[in-house]
Amino acid sequence: MIPPPKPHNEEARLKRLRALGLLDTEHEERFDVVTRMAKRLFRVPMALVSLVDADRQWFKSCDGLDATETSREVSFCGYTILTDEVMVVPNALEDERFHDNPLVTGPPDIRFYAGYPLSSDGFNIGTLCIIDTEPREFSDQEVKMLADLGGLAEREIAALELAALDEGTGLVNRRGLYTTGKNLIAISKRTGRPVSVLFFDLDGFKEVNDRYGHDAGDQLLVDFGDCLQEAFSTSEIVARLGGDEFCVMLATQPVEAFDGPLCRLGELIERKNASYQDDRSIQYSVGVATFDATKHEDFADLLRDADVAMYAAKSSCRGNRDAA
Repeated sequence: MIPPPKPHNEEARLKRLRALGLLDTEHEERFDVVTRMAKRLFRVPMALVSLVDADRQWFKSCDGLDATETSREVSFCGYTILTDEVMVVPNALEDERFHDNPLVTGPPDIRFYAGYPLSSDGFNIGTLCIIDTEPREFSDQEVKMLADLGGLAEREIAALELAALDEGTGLVNRRGLYTTGKNLIAISKRTGRPVSVLFFDLDGFKEVNDRYGHDAGDQLLVDFGDCLQEAFSTSEIVARLGGDEFCVMLATQPVEAFDGPLCRLGELIERKNASYQDDRSIQYSVGVATFDATKHEDFADLLRDADVAMYAAKSSCRGNRDAA
């Protein structure tokens, strides 16, 4: 068996996958209907929507296979995401990558596999795949049909993403943040890797609205969101919780990894403030918290601690770049 190699953009690909908030969520009819169609159309016993995580493939939809995930090391889909075309394995026993794979030599006894890479914002995050226990050929027409079904799954992913975006700033919204946070906490509990949150609140935002109007206030929110995205470009997610509250989430790295981006944010804010033609300015308070399984039951608990730390920093009047 030859385990699938990692794509060259693996770090950014995983960031994109996790930002979608699909991992470890309930099955949804919008994806189940695609796997049912694929299973019926191609007359195969198994059809899956598989999302390829760092060390596993997790099934958002699974028809015909009694499993929710497998190791990435044994996955066929790990190979499919390396290409932008349908990958076909007519007979796994005759393919040097898979002939001694435990999914081939034992249940579910894979012989035939065909997978379409599911793309989101240019990153292959998973596959729509079909599996048979008998070898078979796959015609060009069938390749096109599988790609068409894969396109349906991609459109459903895009629709879910739009529902998780803040209309005013284009950042992830509260719904998207909580979904992704829940997933990252589950990963942290399983692997012990850290998850940290920065909670931002704009200081004096009401006064900006009152003095310059809501259009100016809305632009201030957009400007702050843009600065956050640029400063924290390597973080897992930048979100607007609502009103003048924002959040940045970092996974798999120590909380000290926030130090450089926080300094960069201060520089970007100073530059943005200097560009305004009036005397308005962006000022903020920020608090930080890191997930601790002994204190935090879930993501809501972690966010609450970051919120408390933010208000402690605001009350201390230590300036807009201080974190508690």
